[in-house]
Amino acid sequence: MADYLILTQPKPCAKIGYGLNGSIFAISLYFSPPPTLVDSHRLSPPLTHTEMGIKAKKSMMKKVKKGSTELTTARKEEAADFLPLEGGPARKLPITENSENKSTVLYIGRIPHGFYENEMEAFFKQFGEIRRIRIARNKKTGKSKHFGFIQFASPEVAKIVAETMHNYLLFEHLLQVQIIPPERVHPKLWKGVNRFYKPLDWVQIERKRHNKERTFEEHKKLVDGILKRDQKRRKKIEAAGIDYECPEIVGSDLPAPKKIKFED
Repeated sequence: MADYLILTQPKPCAKIGYGLNGSIFAISLYFSPPPTLVDSHRLSPPLTHTEMGIKAKKSMMKKVKKGSTELTTARKEEAADFLPLEGGPARKLPITENSENKSTVLYIGRIPHGFYENEMEAFFKQFGEIRRIRIARNKKTGKSKHFGFIQFASPEVAKIVAETMHNYLLFEHLLQVQIIPPERVHPKLWKGVNRFYKPLDWVQIERKRHNKERTFEEHKKLVDGILKRDQKRRKKIEAAGIDYECPEIVGSDLPAPKKIKFED
């Protein structure tokens, strides 16, 4: 049989309430429940469903607080990439993907003379499919500026070309080949790339300007300029001590136009 212990006297108890500044604001006195027969092997009374729910709730709240504290600490440690100079909390750098893996446009510098669009396409098509080629040219003369751009269909091919052809010796020129990220490609880079540039015939333009019909005032201004430059030339020859007689310019003395009066 189990041993039993009889509690004969109730125990007085007190509850004291403290304020924020440490002062006592409430005292309550009470006595423990009346004595009952208690099993000696089980002195503490069994918990009720309400007490069990309160304790489980308190333990759960403690675990949640502990877990949130650990998560916050881990996030702070993870986000602490650098501390700003002006002060404030630690910050984390944004994670950006490597855009060079998706780029298909290459910059080619130090292009030699004679290595133009057709020659460039014939040379680079051994690596893979080419979409567009553009060589920078002078707008007036149409001559090459010795740099250009090429676009491949595959980013893997573009990467291989950049690694293979960079510092490649071609006609005594070291090619400079670099990958251009997609965000740095100008939207007007390929504008008019399919139109072949036709350079202007400046000899014909100058011939037409020189042989155009001039008025008397324009012709006189042209002759005055020629005579002025001739005088400067004569003075330079005399200053150099050279005995030379310059020929006279023919057509410098033009008769003034006659005024014709018509009878009424």
